Amino acid sequence: MKPLVGLSILFLFLVSEVPAQNSNETETEPYPNTDLSYSRIPEAPASYSAGNVAARIIDGLGFRYYWATEDLRKTDLDYKPSENARTTSETIQHIYGLSNVILNAMEQNANLEDNSGKPMTFTDIRKKTLDNLKRASDILKRASDEDIEKYIIIFGQGDSSSEFPFWNLLNGPIADAIYHTGQVVSFRRSSGNPINPKVRVFTGNVSE
Repeated sequence: MKPLVGLSILFLFLVSEVPAQNSNETETEPYPNTDLSYSRIPEAPASYSAGNVAARIIDGLGFRYYWATEDLRKTDLDYKPSENARTTSETIQHIYGLSNVILNAMEQNANLEDNSGKPMTFTDIRKKTLDNLKRASDILKRASDEDIEKYIIIFGQGDSSSEFPFWNLLNGPIADAIYHTGQVVSFRRSSGNPINPKVRVFTGNVSE
């Protein structure tokens, strides 16, 4: 295990931008909605276990992310609170990178730097992020307590790899994704398009 190498790879993996392009949209028109996970939070499990509790945290993130990114416009995605800050679009790209780390831990895959430079639309990034979270949650709901120890974060490969336990996934990528989702909520309020006021994050639904 080489922690410094792993942290360097983590920085490159999460900070690098996924080019997002959607030039067909107007300045104020919301981006198209599709059939996505987490418009409602899933039913709570019937019992408590390590996997169910961790999955519920991810479900809460998924629900918050869905509504934080619902009906965003190009003007919202381009907004940033200061010259040196990330735009909303860049923040959403960062959350996508975090969701990849979360799912890779569940599927026991290494996180490797993506050098493809393949452009993705905001709609694609949003769907893939929600899909990643749903898949990670589903794996955790089926997991035994012994399985949790297998869900480690791996950065790099071979002699240049580093591994971190599941604990780091909780206080690292998962908590970070929740943190940045809150930033998206704040940014869109500042750009004149606040989140749906009927969203109830405590109960995980939307009031009629």
